[in-house]
Amino acid sequence: MTSHSDDRPPAVPTVVPGLGAAVRALRPKQWRKNVVLYAGFLFTLNEKWRPFSPAMFDCLLRATLAFLLFCLLSSTVYLINDLKDIDQDRLHPVKRHRPLASGALSPATAVILAVILGAAALSGSYALGPLFFSIGLSYLIMQILYTFALKHVVILDVFIIALGFVMRAISGAAAIGAEISPWLYIVTLLGALFLGLSKRRHELVLLGDDAGHHRRILREYNTQLLDQLISIVASATIMAYSLYTFTSPKLPQSHQMMLTIPFVIYGMFRYLYLVYQKHGGGSPEDLLFRDRPLLAAILLWSGTAAAILALSR
Repeated sequence: MTSHSDDRPPAVPTVVPGLGAAVRALRPKQWRKNVVLYAGFLFTLNEKWRPFSPAMFDCLLRATLAFLLFCLLSSTVYLINDLKDIDQDRLHPVKRHRPLASGALSPATAVILAVILGAAALSGSYALGPLFFSIGLSYLIMQILYTFALKHVVILDVFIIALGFVMRAISGAAAIGAEISPWLYIVTLLGALFLGLSKRRHELVLLGDDAGHHRRILREYNTQLLDQLISIVASATIMAYSLYTFTSPKLPQSHQMMLTIPFVIYGMFRYLYLVYQKHGGGSPEDLLFRDRPLLAAILLWSGTAAAILALSR
């Protein structure tokens, strides 16, 4: 999923010619998606280590390294995607501002950057363990297949995007050697599907009758279908998370994690309000961090969950 704010040229010229364009081509604002890698760290607060112990800081360091490596992997994929779609992006009202589409960055430079970043990410991934390396490599292969073929397959295109988030969550757990309840993967998958479907709807509304010309897969969707899918996935996400809070053996048996359910419900409702009433959803990573009520719900959820897990040791 792409961020529209990353597609616009910088307001202030960079000191080093081409450096600003290269940095924007990496889409650093979208690295926020990789925060999902910290899920394994958060949900082992009640069983893996004591707060502020050396073990805690070791896990936090490994989770942060995993986050940084996935940032490199993500940027590698963005470069490959922009190289593949350069002609279509030049016709898009927003994507035409991307460094490659606008001509601010040459294709040759983008290829070199992609090779360097991909090699560095995979080399660093192996240092975190064979399992983390395998997941990282699988993620890269899946995203390349998505760029060249799978993004044109209806429904599967959104599932691939969602699976990317699930693989991030699994990678974060693998990096610190944590075992997480399968419920968390289900909730991550459903939540990512919710964001992906909302993004597809926003694209249809934004591009109107020209949607199919800018993105071929949009010819297979309409707002009525997406509204139905969004409704199903939103309901399933809330139900799955609620079940997770009081059935997972990894969580406190006092069921105090149920206290976090209202934050999830409010967050889902707020996001739907922004999609349907404010025509948002085109850039989930921006929306999640820009809308203050939504950000407050996320912070309250994470703070409450961390406190419950840390105090239940």
